[in-house]
Amino acid sequence: MTESFDLIIVGSGSGNSIPDYLSGMRIALIERGIFGGTCLNVGCIPSKMFVVPADFAFQAGHSAHLGLDTSFNGADWIAIRDRVFGRIDPITAGGEEYRASGTPNVTLIRGTAAFEAERSDGNLVVSIVDGVDAGRHLSAPRYFLAAGARPSEPEIEGLDSVRHHSSDTIMRLDRFPRRLGIIGGGFIAAEMGHVFSGLGSEVHLFSRSPLLLRSFDTEIAERFTAVFSDRVALHLGRLPTRVEHRGEAVVLHTADGEIEVDELLVATGRRPNSDLLNVAAAGVATHPDGRVVVEETQATNVAGVYAVGDLSNAYQLKHLANAEAKVAFWNLAHPDDLKRVDYRAVPGAVFSHPQVATVGLTEAQATDQGIDYVVGRRDYGGTAHGWALEDTTSFAKVLVDRDTLLIVGAHVMGSQAASLIQPLIQAMQFGQRADVVANDVFYIHPALSEVIENALLDAVDQLSA
Repeated sequence: MTESFDLIIVGSGSGNSIPDYLSGMRIALIERGIFGGTCLNVGCIPSKMFVVPADFAFQAGHSAHLGLDTSFNGADWIAIRDRVFGRIDPITAGGEEYRASGTPNVTLIRGTAAFEAERSDGNLVVSIVDGVDAGRHLSAPRYFLAAGARPSEPEIEGLDSVRHHSSDTIMRLDRFPRRLGIIGGGFIAAEMGHVFSGLGSEVHLFSRSPLLLRSFDTEIAERFTAVFSDRVALHLGRLPTRVEHRGEAVVLHTADGEIEVDELLVATGRRPNSDLLNVAAAGVATHPDGRVVVEETQATNVAGVYAVGDLSNAYQLKHLANAEAKVAFWNLAHPDDLKRVDYRAVPGAVFSHPQVATVGLTEAQATDQGIDYVVGRRDYGGTAHGWALEDTTSFAKVLVDRDTLLIVGAHVMGSQAASLIQPLIQAMQFGQRADVVANDVFYIHPALSEVIENALLDAVDQLSA
């Protein structure tokens, strides 16, 4: 028997943000994993809750340049872990209970949804192929796909048979590793490398790329890699050729010899769950990497089917997924008044040490697009607050279009980077010229925000020369 609904939502992350104007619809909400999605349970929120104690631990062990005699004497991993998930897990459980019994128009279904090739009364059908509700068949004229992504792994001999972790599991370890191996060079590797090295692990990080954060602006990637190498053993430009167990240890075989670690984190990216969802059976188009193809309205090529978040965009950012969800939900309910997502100023940040934030184009991208631009930059050490920090490595840079004076990209590495970049995000979103943002607002002195002011002024000075 096929159960009929007005709307089927797949994924309880951003898919759980069901607006009130859909209360008149009969909705099925399907979740295959942990209720609440990646960000709440295994991503953004818990990882940043681990970053905070790692920041304090790092500062305690690196304060001599400020004339302080402090040291880091160790961390209670179990206490930190339980503090984090002691807060998150009840939120997850409460959210699931609310959807299961507190919203009469929503039916919560547990298991993996997969589209069927056959339709029911002209509507697409999904079957629940596993989980508590396996065997159920559902149909609806409207679909909201927020099924997310899952960790992917490189092909390394022995990896399948060796105990290892993804970002989904590494934060719930029962024992703190004295030695940690990380395979990957992106934001997850950078953040977890900071967390575990900050709390006392000897960390060995392996990446195919010669630079960490290689998708970022090249100058940022080069500087971050150099600074990060002071605290993490970097093995760049290659991955282990083979891994195996040796007693309780994991052994990574490399061209330079063997490295033993207590735990291994594989953080080489995430793949969209379109294959699990079997979107091909519904005729939904995908990119070569598996992402669902959507318009700026979040509509797919199949009428009535919308997709958001990691399933469809390449950013893998919660704030973008939430923005896309607002647009998609609205358009599902208001087909005659369509809204669109504006992607011109999508920011991101890496909460490592140093922190990194970025928005807009890199220099390489601006050059490839034929934009005539200038780069305004300022080292933290060139401002009064930077003197207080004794910071000699951090900086901000702003890319400004020479013809329009509009900011086309901005990149910050250093303390508070994710907050400092915010006025530049706003300027890009609202089309404010660099000279206006530099000269027509107050910047508190001597706050760290003067780094942004001075980077803008540097660009403006070049444009007026």
